[in-house]
Amino acid sequence: MGHGYDIHRLAGGRPLMIGGVRVPAEQGAVGHSDADVLLHAIVDAILGALKAGDIGRHYPDTDPAWRGADSTRFAQETAARARDAGWKLVNLDATVLLERPKLAGHIPDIERTVAECLDVVTDRVNVKAATNEGLDAVGEGRAIACHAVVLLARRHR
Repeated sequence: MGHGYDIHRLAGGRPLMIGGVRVPAEQGAVGHSDADVLLHAIVDAILGALKAGDIGRHYPDTDPAWRGADSTRFAQETAARARDAGWKLVNLDATVLLERPKLAGHIPDIERTVAECLDVVTDRVNVKAATNEGLDAVGEGRAIACHAVVLLARRHR
């Protein structure tokens, strides 16, 4: 089992990418790559389950190669790393914390895209959205955060 967490500031003039899906919004996440908070948390969760460090070790923000990178690549490569090590994804549960926009209408597309990145059926991917009820940077609309938990199991050989 692995847990991942990510948080990014929000700013105008940036796209809001969540789970590989561009969500229409007035503000987007700020980061070295595309700042996809959901995929970053998922990558950290998988790496944690593998005892393989974190996203910063594999895709450091000090490396210009990752500037503006599409985070679906991080998710695809990390899922392949798990498969190559003999693991399969049993399930993923994630919660995106964001005041606005509301994500409910985007969740099916996000789950589909995440499942494709991880090369699993959508039944293994659950994404939820919550607000922070006006509390802290997320609640004040200045940030987006995400928690993700994955369960991996050894593949039968």
